[in-house]
Amino acid sequence: MEKSGARETGDVVVHGRPEGDANSQEGAGSVSITPEHISVSGVVAPDGINGEYVAVPEDAVPMLRRSAGTAGLAHVEEMSRSEHLAAVRAGDIGSLHSWELVTAVDGPGTRMTTFLAGCPLRCLYCHNPDTLRMRDGEAVHVDELLRRVRRYVPVFRATGGGLTVSGGEPLMQPAFLTRLLEGAKEMGVHTAIDTSGYLGRYASDRLLSALDLVLLDVKSGLPETYERTTGRELQPTLDFGRRLADLDKEIWVRFVLVPGLTDAEENVDAVADYVATLGSVSRVEVLPFHQMGRDKWQRLGMEYQLGDTEPPSLELTDRVRDQFRSRGLTTY
Repeated sequence: MEKSGARETGDVVVHGRPEGDANSQEGAGSVSITPEHISVSGVVAPDGINGEYVAVPEDAVPMLRRSAGTAGLAHVEEMSRSEHLAAVRAGDIGSLHSWELVTAVDGPGTRMTTFLAGCPLRCLYCHNPDTLRMRDGEAVHVDELLRRVRRYVPVFRATGGGLTVSGGEPLMQPAFLTRLLEGAKEMGVHTAIDTSGYLGRYASDRLLSALDLVLLDVKSGLPETYERTTGRELQPTLDFGRRLADLDKEIWVRFVLVPGLTDAEENVDAVADYVATLGSVSRVEVLPFHQMGRDKWQRLGMEYQLGDTEPPSLELTDRVRDQFRSRGLTTY
């Protein structure tokens, strides 16, 4: 999920991460899925016409192939189409963009952060637009990814770390995500997802029961600013946050501070007022906007509207953090 502010701390060891700094994963662009091709599946995506979200064809997830394998993940045997479709429905395979091992970001301790491909939002400040389309990822079997998680269990135990599933938007692949989280929990690994919450209604109680922490990206507090920023509506995020709080699921809220877009005092106040109502929020992270993803937009041939936007000043960043702190929220 997009963490489009600059990561200010953390030692990073990269294995197959998104190109450039991997702190932002929301997508921007278009998804070519039409209603006549829609069927029930373990993934969700735009229907291409009215912006509603429905189950999409299983072949939105790439086919497993002999050349598959992302940064150290083992190659897999080819599947027939029928085997592929059954595996996607069951959550056995998913579309993976990349993964990395990081410290001090994406949750406590050292984390294995996996970036799933596919995102429903069109954030103007998206740092990794190359994670937008599910078809652009690589097919990976959940058991193979879990073998990689198991390899780092001693590191997680020593540092209080664990697994974070980001994207793109991890809730676009709820069946695969559920299998991955449950497998990690069976190893005693701390689990987290980084999500906009926009597809929160696809998160089953079973999925949420396998989660220890949700990194919830609240991109705006005003509906019109949220729509301008993401191309989508705000309410699903608010609803998902309240659901998490009702379940007493720990939340870290992330807010990307973009001068001229999300920095208005009334917008920040709206976010802070909302977050203050969520009893399970343990911290807020204000992430200053940066331009480290701009080149990616250009390489993908996508229009980037924030080319002239400067990072926020220290004074502006402090003002926004103080707006959250004034509600009694632990803020960084």
